[in-house]
Amino acid sequence: MAVNYICRHCGMPLGRFENSEVPEYKLGLHFLTPEERKRIIAYNSNGDVTVRVICEYCSQTLETHPELALLSNPLQ
Repeated sequence: MAVNYICRHCGMPLGRFENSEVPEYKLGLHFLTPEERKRIIAYNSNGDVTVRVICEYCSQTLETHPELALLSNPLQ
């Protein structure tokens, strides 16, 4: 099992943990509400976990142009 981090806006891979022994609390995922977990974390059929976060480029772009947040795919 691996944990993959990707940007939820542009799809850029941001990081990957190969170790299946990394507990969720060490990744900070236990702080998420059930609604946030549904939106941010995807469990794949092969046992991998995908965590959708935001990369620095997309974060800066949305801060500069907040109107882009109104679009369904603002940065793709």
